[in-house]
Amino acid sequence: MSDLVPRPANLPAARGGTPSFTKLAARTAALTTAALALKEGMWALKRRMERDASHADMLAELCTAAEVEPKFTGLIKEAGTALRAVATASTEVARTADQVQTNAQGLHDAHQSEYRGVFEAVNASGVRQARPGFYRTR
Repeated sequence: MSDLVPRPANLPAARGGTPSFTKLAARTAALTTAALALKEGMWALKRRMERDASHADMLAELCTAAEVEPKFTGLIKEAGTALRAVATASTEVARTADQVQTNAQGLHDAHQSEYRGVFEAVNASGVRQARPGFYRTR
């Protein structure tokens, strides 16, 4: 009796059919791109919120100098504080997105280096290959 035993692949169900080298490569590339876009958007949001907070501070100073009702000046200062809180939070999200981008790029690179040769060899042979798990031994 042979040591080769057919086994199911036990791969997670993939939307759009069975998982493949090209689908996983495309998904990791898409994840990397989305994380990069999120990171850039968060840094842009941080810059905008800091600029708007500075304008709120300047407006509050002008209102104080113009002897505007303190209640309204206080609201403007609160708005500036809230804008700074958004800037701080967007910085944290941008750093997290940067880490996701780095990790996704690492996954993509590892996937390419591990399986690109196998994928090219299988496609170059022109022969139908056995299903995943068939060549595993006991």
